[in-house]
Amino acid sequence: MTPLKASAWVLHPGANASDASVSLGDGGQLSVVMLSPTMARVTWALGAGFREPHTWSIAPSAATKVPTEGRARQSLEGFQRPALATKAMADGLQLSTSALAVRLIGGDGQPLRLVWSDPASEQIYQSDRTTSAYLSERRTGLLRHCVERDPREHYFGLGDKTGPLNLHGRRLRCLGQDSIGYDPATGDPLYKHWPFVISRTTDGLWTGAYYDTLSSCTFDLGCEHDNYHGLFRTVEIDDGDLDYYLMVGRTPADVVAQFVALIGGTHLPPRWSVGFAQTAMGLADSPNAQQLLEGFVDECQSRRVPISSFHYGSGYSSRGKQRYVFTWNRSKFPDPEGVNARFQAAGMRLVANLKPCLLDDHPAYAELAAQHAFIEDGVTGLPVVEPYWDGQGSHLDFTRPAAVAWWQQQLREQILDKGIDVGWNDNNEYAIQSEDAFTQGWGQPMPMHRSRPLHALLMTRATFEAQQAWSSQRGLNEPVFTVTRAGPPGIQRYAQTWSGDNTTSWASLKWNIRTGLQMSLSGMFNIGHDVGGFYGPIPEPELLLRWVQACALNPRMVMNSWKAGNVSNLPWMHPEVTEKVLDAIRLRYRLMPYLWQCFERATERHVPIIRPTFFNFPEDLQCLQDNDEFMLGDHLLVAPVVNEGDRMRRLYLPQLPLGKGWVDFYTRQRLPAGQWHDADAPLDRLPLFVIEGTEFPLASPVAGALPRHDDPVSELVRF
Repeated sequence: MTPLKASAWVLHPGANASDASVSLGDGGQLSVVMLSPTMARVTWALGAGFREPHTWSIAPSAATKVPTEGRARQSLEGFQRPALATKAMADGLQLSTSALAVRLIGGDGQPLRLVWSDPASEQIYQSDRTTSAYLSERRTGLLRHCVERDPREHYFGLGDKTGPLNLHGRRLRCLGQDSIGYDPATGDPLYKHWPFVISRTTDGLWTGAYYDTLSSCTFDLGCEHDNYHGLFRTVEIDDGDLDYYLMVGRTPADVVAQFVALIGGTHLPPRWSVGFAQTAMGLADSPNAQQLLEGFVDECQSRRVPISSFHYGSGYSSRGKQRYVFTWNRSKFPDPEGVNARFQAAGMRLVANLKPCLLDDHPAYAELAAQHAFIEDGVTGLPVVEPYWDGQGSHLDFTRPAAVAWWQQQLREQILDKGIDVGWNDNNEYAIQSEDAFTQGWGQPMPMHRSRPLHALLMTRATFEAQQAWSSQRGLNEPVFTVTRAGPPGIQRYAQTWSGDNTTSWASLKWNIRTGLQMSLSGMFNIGHDVGGFYGPIPEPELLLRWVQACALNPRMVMNSWKAGNVSNLPWMHPEVTEKVLDAIRLRYRLMPYLWQCFERATERHVPIIRPTFFNFPEDLQCLQDNDEFMLGDHLLVAPVVNEGDRMRRLYLPQLPLGKGWVDFYTRQRLPAGQWHDADAPLDRLPLFVIEGTEFPLASPVAGALPRHDDPVSELVRF
């Protein structure tokens, strides 16, 4: 690989004198632009310019709407660029805002590097490697950025990553992949393409770096060791552009909020979507599916299950094991409108599974192929055909207007008009293997290896906007939302997501908690897990109960599964724990006013709904140790039980100011802060602790009625 070297740095004074650049030997340019007092952008355009001249993830102001065909990559619209102090240095140039300084080192044929620091304290946020920080490979288009590493630093982020929260020492890929049955401790990559990493220095400073690329990339956070370069970490982009945003702060909240604002904020969903939801693929896959689903409604009512929505699996569109999106199997569902009305009458809103790949015998395949609506081979011009759901099919190209128009029309006619509220975007990783696959790109074709995650984002947006239009035409005054399994930064503007097709095991329960927190730190706030495990064995009673308890206070709570023999995880599947399972669901509804406050603040303040304890207590170093507990909002600590047979939870209650302690949610016992405790965790209890002095909003249903997502606040309890 060729190290990046250049002539001297040149300051480009403008209205705010906020950027500098350096010319490269091949005619390219490396530029630094200060975007706010605590955020900067670094771009490296090669001689021919950016490989991909548009971005779909950047939306830096509430007024910014990203064009469907993308925002111009060089655009600075929406940024309030600060005034700078500039200073010539012996080895280059320094630019400073009130809160962030960058030394631009190099020139005269020396390797280029950037050093970021606090201008007041001179503490270092991040420093490029002294030996060749920026490297490129002309043959493949690979780019590499190398940063100095301290073995005591902590790293977080990168989306849906497995294992301990601290990613230091791991090598991880950003590459969306259908990962059914993944190892919950080590599996990688999973479903999201999320090249955003957070670092904590030994001085307690926090830095976020977002690499705005759709190309596959690898983050080496301490695996690689090289005799000639000292300790370093790297970002390696397979074939794309180096365009990264660096943001700094004194707390993780500072960094996460900046990143979420940068990518367009978080969509506030309808309140009903926060209630408990059930998916039953085993029922929808059965030959008498409609009858079984009507029986499910009856069971929910007779057992008095608090439930707000039902998520159709893809079984409504199945013939055998194959799935045909936007088609109803009328032998299984003779009256879709009728069964959907049964759910709605029972107080359950409906979500239907959608897939972006059409099998080659789909009724619409030939028509769409003739319209060039699929991802195509760049040599032959024919649709790329890939294995898909026990058959072969082609993926829709969401950069082609014909594909989007067909998708939105079918969504209206086959889903929304039939009484279903939401489209659920699934199996949208676009794991296309052909090296010759191209997307049309609105007339400017892009190779699939540089646009793969884009389709999940565009698919999700197309679904969301079709639902918006349908709702508006009918005068419905309710926010819409959608669901997506895959995608890059930007999906949170439209959708909730989850950790994908997890395996039923105690290990999945334990490690999924971290994956959810990692997604939260990464700017995906509306997240959850398939309760009870999607894939693998049927959960035994204790595991099912503990999983329900652990997920009861996640932002998304959906019991979703696909088991052999058409078995579905259901709240009543184990009679010996059914009442305890229902109690855990009732707890969610009891806490709904507080949970909804967390959703509102996520939208308004760009703060996660669930957080690692160090997010709320960054000065308490004990919170940086790996643990199973997490915070819901500002005041509630949740301590799930994740080991079989445990009836006690060893946990640490973080330090609090002003001599405050923690209060057990159930017993009201006061416990001192900053200490370890052995908390009772009987089979029927999810251990919860509230900060002393908190006035906590709780809901309860009308006597004799089922709890609902929209129950009013019935009391304010002071702990």
